[in-house]
Amino acid sequence: MSLQERDKKHIWHPLTQHKLHPDSLAITKAQGCILTDENGKEYIDAIASWYTCMYGHCNPYITDRVTAQMKQLDQIIFSGFTHEPAVALSEELMKILPDNQSKLFFNDNGSTSVEIGIKMALQFHFNKGKKRAMLIAFENGFHGDTFGAMSVSSLSVYNGPFEDLLLDVKRIPVPNGENHEVILDQLKTILLEHEVAAFVYEPLVQGAAAMQMHDPKGLNMILKFCKENGILMVADEVMTGFGKTGKYFASQHLETQPDIMCLSKALTGGLLPMAVTSCSQEIYDAFYSDDIGKGLFHAHTYSANPIACTAALASLELLQSTEIQNQIAKITASHRAFGERIKAHPKVQSIRQQGIIFALDVQVETTTYGSLRDELYRFFMTHGVYLRPLGNTIYIQAPYVITEKQLQKVYDVIEEALEIL
Repeated sequence: MSLQERDKKHIWHPLTQHKLHPDSLAITKAQGCILTDENGKEYIDAIASWYTCMYGHCNPYITDRVTAQMKQLDQIIFSGFTHEPAVALSEELMKILPDNQSKLFFNDNGSTSVEIGIKMALQFHFNKGKKRAMLIAFENGFHGDTFGAMSVSSLSVYNGPFEDLLLDVKRIPVPNGENHEVILDQLKTILLEHEVAAFVYEPLVQGAAAMQMHDPKGLNMILKFCKENGILMVADEVMTGFGKTGKYFASQHLETQPDIMCLSKALTGGLLPMAVTSCSQEIYDAFYSDDIGKGLFHAHTYSANPIACTAALASLELLQSTEIQNQIAKITASHRAFGERIKAHPKVQSIRQQGIIFALDVQVETTTYGSLRDELYRFFMTHGVYLRPLGNTIYIQAPYVITEKQLQKVYDVIEEALEIL
């Protein structure tokens, strides 16, 4: 019996309606940008397995470091203990984070990094004797699947059954270069009517909203308003972090820096699950007290796992290397050239790019929208390229180590797909 058939007996896959999509492709090997299935067919991983394996699958620089760490210290509770990989990682992260970041809280995944960011923001005000319970978030944002993260997300397909159970959130439009004043007026109204704790946002690019990109000047205007009115800023950099937007973090494209940052995905180069929530000294100081009740009582069993920290350290070294920085520049330039070539295609509605993140919207009739995603996905996989369209949006977030030949094949397959639609 094939691995694919055995899978069906017991496994419930994420983001899957199994009645509509009963089969899950069995992958038996991954190296660099190439995935190999159980039948030996190869696929270029053009989305770095949900934006995690940015230095390629099974990168030997990372795996060698992790192998050595496994023989010395595998797992240790992080309450009352510490260790070299965690301390070294904190020191290295601080070198590339925005200057106002001061403390790190280790956790397990992107959703929980946002969850902790929200808890930090709410308890910050609570510890100061203020009851601020309202949150602000962008329309169509996505921040994860735990309850706090769901609350500030607004994609109904994820949240529908839980809408009545979520935190109080007011949503504002994404800045598009023309609606700054409308958004500011809306923020002023919200502030008059509610005690607002924090603004939770994806800086510059909304991932699950089909890589929608917003105006940096407008976002900075919103952040400046928040700062002036004591509203904490929680930047969800789970997807955008670690070089994808052209800087180490998307927030570094902006003038006003967040109070809290949520990091995961590419943090460990995709090798192991881990996340970090960072914050400013001001946030940390609100929890530093003789009153034990003012502490942040949140924990994960595998917080700061030494092996995961080691993978993250190796990944940060790769990120800052001349080789990877050159690769980021090359991919960015290649995407720009591809965009110029493809934007006039009659089937292309629009294109957009931020660093190595590239997206194009396919021009389709509304009635065919639902089936288009699956049609495109099947076409790409048949032609040996793993792309995961979001509705009528095709996007690329390939590993930094992708070769020119591999990247050209991704472009070619996208163009071929447009011709058959």
